[in-house]
Amino acid sequence: MNFTEISFDQFDNVKIGQAENMDAGTGVTVIVAPEGRPCGLDIRGGGPASRESGLMDPLAATDIIHAVVLGGGSAFGLDAAGGVMKYLSEHGIGFPVGDVVVPLVCQSDIFDLGYKASNIYPDKAMGYAACEAAFTGKGNLKNGSFGAGCGATVGKLIGMDRCTKSGIGTYAVQLGELKVGAIVATNAIGDVYDFETGKRIAGVTTADGSALNDLSCEEIMYDMVINPSKYAVPAETSAPTNTTIGIILTNAAFNKTQLCKLAGMTHDGYARCIRPIHTSMDGDSIYAMSLGDVPATLDLVGTLANHVMCEAIRRSVASV
Repeated sequence: MNFTEISFDQFDNVKIGQAENMDAGTGVTVIVAPEGRPCGLDIRGGGPASRESGLMDPLAATDIIHAVVLGGGSAFGLDAAGGVMKYLSEHGIGFPVGDVVVPLVCQSDIFDLGYKASNIYPDKAMGYAACEAAFTGKGNLKNGSFGAGCGATVGKLIGMDRCTKSGIGTYAVQLGELKVGAIVATNAIGDVYDFETGKRIAGVTTADGSALNDLSCEEIMYDMVINPSKYAVPAETSAPTNTTIGIILTNAAFNKTQLCKLAGMTHDGYARCIRPIHTSMDGDSIYAMSLGDVPATLDLVGTLANHVMCEAIRRSVASV
């Protein structure tokens, strides 16, 4: 490959921080653009937990937002954005309106309530703490069971007792002056595959949890039609209790409409690595944010975003 791996600390115009409650198994990852940056969103899953997603509509008035929060706690965890807003407003980040500063903060959450504690989830204090971490310096972004990936799991088609622990994964590259990076919390109902080898690397396990199940989630879905009595599927399996959420960061110069297209192209990365994907039991969502003014085509950046998302997903399960 002609590109080289870089750290997210090498991106300008962005601060990233994480906070989590390890005992409860949930957390948040905050991506802050202090000056405000264009951002797009593409939601493909049937059960998203999101906040202020309407701001990403190309018809919405605003061209920029100030932060994206990736979190746990499903709809309960959306409270974390309030803490992010509080921190940013206190530090003058946002739109001045009279004597207050109003930051625009969007959030998407995974469903991790069944991992450890079902009654503890990200709140304003955790969102505030993640912002504090983001502004303390560099090196605040870690792969594994941290931030939004603290309570992430995959392969839950036939129940939590047969799933594999996953987490948050990150990967960024530079090609000439162009930089593209992906951050993802992988929390799918389906299995995860290595995008280069096609090998299943995480997902539904054997009953004793010692290995991956002989049948993949996809194969189990088909087998349920022929042999339904073999599977005692828990009720929550038919509910939107999963969701993979991510963001693409790039220094390419794109507007909000173009970034919505970029986010949509990056969903191909989800489809290359997760099967089944975009189901009614998932709320799969991807943001895309422009941090710079480097000229590049959507075709190039979308292709590269697809690749870095695949690698980030692989790292999200390899790092736990």
